[in-house]
Amino acid sequence: MRTIITFLIVFGVLVIVHEFGHFFFAKRAGILVREFSIGMGPKLIAHMAQDGTTYTLRLLPIGGYVRMAGLEDEETELSPGMPLSVELTPQNEVKRINVSKKVHLPNSVPMELIAADLADDLTIKGYVNGDESQETIYHVQHDATVIEENGTEVRIAPRDVQFQSAKLGARIMTNFAGPMNNFILTIVLFIALAFLQGGVADYNTNQIGEVQAGSPAAAAGLKDNDAIVSIDGKKINKWEDLTGAVTNKPGKKLSVVIDQNGKQKTVEMTANSVKSNGEKIGQIGVAPYYKTGFGDKVIGGLTQSWDMTKQIFSALGSLFSGFSLDKLGGPVMMYQMSSEASKQGVKTVIYLMALLSVNLGIVNLLPIPAFDGGKILLNFIEGIRGKPLDPDKEGMITMIGFGFIMFLMILVTWNDIQRFFF
Repeated sequence: MRTIITFLIVFGVLVIVHEFGHFFFAKRAGILVREFSIGMGPKLIAHMAQDGTTYTLRLLPIGGYVRMAGLEDEETELSPGMPLSVELTPQNEVKRINVSKKVHLPNSVPMELIAADLADDLTIKGYVNGDESQETIYHVQHDATVIEENGTEVRIAPRDVQFQSAKLGARIMTNFAGPMNNFILTIVLFIALAFLQGGVADYNTNQIGEVQAGSPAAAAGLKDNDAIVSIDGKKINKWEDLTGAVTNKPGKKLSVVIDQNGKQKTVEMTANSVKSNGEKIGQIGVAPYYKTGFGDKVIGGLTQSWDMTKQIFSALGSLFSGFSLDKLGGPVMMYQMSSEASKQGVKTVIYLMALLSVNLGIVNLLPIPAFDGGKILLNFIEGIRGKPLDPDKEGMITMIGFGFIMFLMILVTWNDIQRFFF
């Protein structure tokens, strides 16, 4: 249960933060956000707010989305001959259209649809009460809603609030805002982690931090915040030098020169032999020195975010030099990582969330159709051409990209199941 709760919290925070970026800048650009969904698949809960957005929680925790007016693949399909009902105002204007068999509107008028224009003319035409001898045309309110076949109620999408009606710069910002929010979340989490830990490790000094009780270092007389000058004659300038001099000597005696309160002295100690990844390594029981100032913690959070970003770019580069599904991970791996993190405490969960957040931001910026990066690329092509791509061609490109991503996700998920369970 703890693993499930951890997974849902990590997943929920990442999706909400990412999608809120798209949501916020879409609203600023005057684009109608018809639905804000957490999760995919069958709807569990739905609520339409006064701002015109329907907020939904769906069954499958594998993503989420912001559904914006005017995107072709997000429009409600109304086809001639479709049976539906309309709810009218006292002025005989349509305020709700119901195409769902799951929902009944008590005071609605049944119609057989002939044609509907919910973008420009805002009209709906059909045969009322089965009377095919007379066509009836109703005006549809600008803020009318439609109850879709699955029972979800969303606003209609008039032309002035559609995505393509916003300025190009606003659309680029709307597409970029999701990954941007992930980067911001990563920085915030690493800064929070620095404060929870009481500081940030300084790996560029030969000064040590805490000395573990009962360790070889403690037995030799080392104290917190001492500096290690050399080990077996090898000069120590930073943490990497120290680990390099100790890890290769499990169970061996070391001659260590330390600086304690400004005085140097030589001590002897024998490194513990510890198993790590199937190999024996040496340890003397010291931790890195931690900077504890307010500014150090903030800068440390920023630095750690940048270091993590570089590591992910390096990992992406390795995919091109030698592709393997084992280098990728999906929801199953995320669940497995959540399980391990939940056992190690809040700090590890925060670290995992920060890692996944920056990962999500970078991957989403890849110029692949259906990803935010692919959408931004199409925006730039539109800016260079001076006109948008043909909607049919853009839709086809997006569908190909989406199909590729879904196929890859299936492969990765199956590979994760094989790795972790079989």
